[in-house]
Amino acid sequence: MTQVVIMSFVCFLCPGMFNALNAMGGAGQIDREASNNAHTGLYSTFIVFGVLGGAIVNLLGVRWTIFASGLTYSLYSSSFIYLNSTGNGAFTIATGPILGIGAGILWSAQGMIMMSYPMESQKGRYIAIFWVIFNLGGVIGGIVPFATNYHQGDNKSAVPLSDAGYIVFIVLEALGATSALFLAPPSRVIRDDGSHVVLIQYTSVGFEAKEILRLFRNRWMLLLVPMSLVSNFFYTYQYGPYNGSIFTLRTRGLNSMLYWASQMAAAYGISFLHDYRAISRRQRGMYSLVLLTILTNVMWGSTLVVQNRYTHGPLPNGESTDYPNGLIDFKESSRAAGPILLYCFMGGVDAVWQSYAYWIIGTMTNDSKMLARYAGFYKGVQSLGATVAWQLDAQSVPLMTQLIVNWVLMVLAIPFMFYVAANVKDTSEEIETLPANDWQTKYYANINEIL
Repeated sequence: MTQVVIMSFVCFLCPGMFNALNAMGGAGQIDREASNNAHTGLYSTFIVFGVLGGAIVNLLGVRWTIFASGLTYSLYSSSFIYLNSTGNGAFTIATGPILGIGAGILWSAQGMIMMSYPMESQKGRYIAIFWVIFNLGGVIGGIVPFATNYHQGDNKSAVPLSDAGYIVFIVLEALGATSALFLAPPSRVIRDDGSHVVLIQYTSVGFEAKEILRLFRNRWMLLLVPMSLVSNFFYTYQYGPYNGSIFTLRTRGLNSMLYWASQMAAAYGISFLHDYRAISRRQRGMYSLVLLTILTNVMWGSTLVVQNRYTHGPLPNGESTDYPNGLIDFKESSRAAGPILLYCFMGGVDAVWQSYAYWIIGTMTNDSKMLARYAGFYKGVQSLGATVAWQLDAQSVPLMTQLIVNWVLMVLAIPFMFYVAANVKDTSEEIETLPANDWQTKYYANINEIL
């Protein structure tokens, strides 16, 4: 539990702050072009290093890989200070691919820790604990734009986030990276029942390369490709075309807080069903998916009602949104209540989707090295979808089209998820056999001991 909590705080201060910044739409900028293009670069490298991330973590350990990865989040946030002062988005766009490398490695390590460290009966709870702490970063991060721009009063003009706001993000993300140095090597971690997370065995470059290739022939991971592909696809629409288009900046910050707070509540709530031992794991998987299917369709149906009221948000030429009566401020309670509550609901559905994804992957095995690769594959495919989604917005694809694409992709993923859930076993005992006596094994054993 200690290791999961430490990892949660790393993600709370690194990806959590990144999420809070981007949940405002355009990372706090009026013009989303630089942010959208940075995200395209980010997820392009994330695709590769998501898949490779599990092997990298297995070979080099968790502490220094996560520390170095965490620093890339600070680099990304710092680029917006340069953008504010020069109007030149080149630096921001360049930091995107660098962050993609760091994020791929960090999330592979996170998935391995969260899915392999708990006992089978605790996986739902551990996922919920991680998701609550992680999304607390989004809640606190949302306070930054809300507080630093509260002085706008009732001014509805579109303004970017101030340098002071970005500096707060940079410092917090650097602290998150440093927190990774408190993690213990997986070989020293013992579960509540006294079992070791991993045996004292070390992998090799050649073995990891073979195992990565095997992922693309793994029946169950291939069936979960649609689920993985769409699992971050909807962020682009929710952050930009929705939150970034119809709300004032301070309200976007408030929305960000509420979005991540609802994620915390939803992740905590679904964990009880995932760990409910009175029914089989297969039944838990099926019931959770039925709930997720209902929530997904209610969310997009409600969003369609709002989207029918506008076609664009504030434009770089100074033109305001065509949403009736302009941008929504949270003080306009009669106008704001419905759209704000809908954004909260989006956050809750996201948490249920992500929790279910990790839970269903976690039912496949208890082996930490295998789960590191599974987590990396999940994040890599997820990033492929995100790359496409960010470019849809960057190319000014109509907002209604973006909404429909999101809805259709999520609905199409569900039958594949049902098939996997229907084949879940009540226990997973698969343990990987690693190569025993080659020179690479001994070499990386020394590297791991040093780290």
